[in-house]
Amino acid sequence: MLRPHRLFAALAASCTAVLTATLLAGSAAAGEPQSTGTATAAVSKAATTTPQAAGNKVVGYFTEWGIYQRNYHVKNIETSGSAAKLTHINYAFGNVTGGKCAIGDAYADYDKAYDAASSVDGKADTWDAGALRGNFNQLRKLKKLHPNLKVLWSFGGWTWSSGFGEAAKNPAAFAQSCYDLVEDPRWADVFDGIDIDWEYPNACGNTCDSSGKDAFKNLMAALRAKFGSSNLVTAAITADASSGGKIDAANYAGAAQYVDWYNPMTYDFFGAWAAQGPTAPHSPLNSYSGIPQQGFNTDAAIQKLKGLGVPASKLLLGIGFYGRGWSGVTQDAPGGTATGAAPGTYEAGIEDYKVLKNSCPATGTVAGTAYAHCGNQWWSYDTPATIAGKMNYKQQQGLGGTFFWELSGDTSNGELIKSIS
Repeated sequence: MLRPHRLFAALAASCTAVLTATLLAGSAAAGEPQSTGTATAAVSKAATTTPQAAGNKVVGYFTEWGIYQRNYHVKNIETSGSAAKLTHINYAFGNVTGGKCAIGDAYADYDKAYDAASSVDGKADTWDAGALRGNFNQLRKLKKLHPNLKVLWSFGGWTWSSGFGEAAKNPAAFAQSCYDLVEDPRWADVFDGIDIDWEYPNACGNTCDSSGKDAFKNLMAALRAKFGSSNLVTAAITADASSGGKIDAANYAGAAQYVDWYNPMTYDFFGAWAAQGPTAPHSPLNSYSGIPQQGFNTDAAIQKLKGLGVPASKLLLGIGFYGRGWSGVTQDAPGGTATGAAPGTYEAGIEDYKVLKNSCPATGTVAGTAYAHCGNQWWSYDTPATIAGKMNYKQQQGLGGTFFWELSGDTSNGELIKSIS
């Protein structure tokens, strides 16, 4: 998921009930996915458990580099209506290097000057000595408009997770460096805590880590000790629930006592890094006949984490505001072969929802998410309808809320975030 160079308007209860029957169902077979309007197949057993009190956190990632090619700024969070729907923003990413937290992009973070037209409050930045500019100042202004909105600074991500191995050698020193940076007097009022995105402790991501099973727990314990109870401490974690997979590699259950919540990255399960396929939805809610890898679905991750002792209230449901796709595909249903990644605006094999909804509209659903076959391209992504089904699952499982990657993938009027209830 969180790759730095790639990743509540409630529906009526009657609508949700219909959508749930359709969208939580896995396909009867890989070649027989449920079409968008078909309410058949069995709902997963886990999704029919007795409802518990679920939380209403809505956490959206804002990427610091989004201000460049994507031309997505903090003001867009306000004009899209997203700010009013959010409870928390994760600002991605701060770097992790030399065993310490560090600035990711100084220009984007606190130096870029915004004119009146592009500023959240319609007031231009100044060049006064000591004046804060950039995304940090815009987030400050956004919080003034929405006093209950909280902002966390997220560190790591796909590219910058290699620094966590060094940090794990001295967790206290790492925690001190993070605290000093987040609580820097220039922007301390902007942030309400820290989010850690280590991909992946004691396992492989962009690089491989061998810090040991308790390294993550020790790091989170040090962060909680330093940041105290008045600040939020959260973490994005793997959703690989396969036998002997990444959830098993680290002591996520032991670390749960130190975090306010986890963001299990329940997307990017499948994609065109497997260039010839088989095609498969990148964010399946549950398993289905023909899924390429057992344990690679949202429900498997949630059930495994809960089974390890992580409270449901500390687990948020992850949604991707983008799709993943292949080209050279002739088969409409999942499980087809491909010749490579489909073209994307910024990176092959990935595209924003706001583009896909028009360029390649959904043609069916499987495992609680949507897919689309247009020309020789095959894409999978979530839509407002499939998100509604996933929200019903979130409620039934008593999860603490929802998070998503990332804000710029939505439409200019916040179509996807409005479907999160």
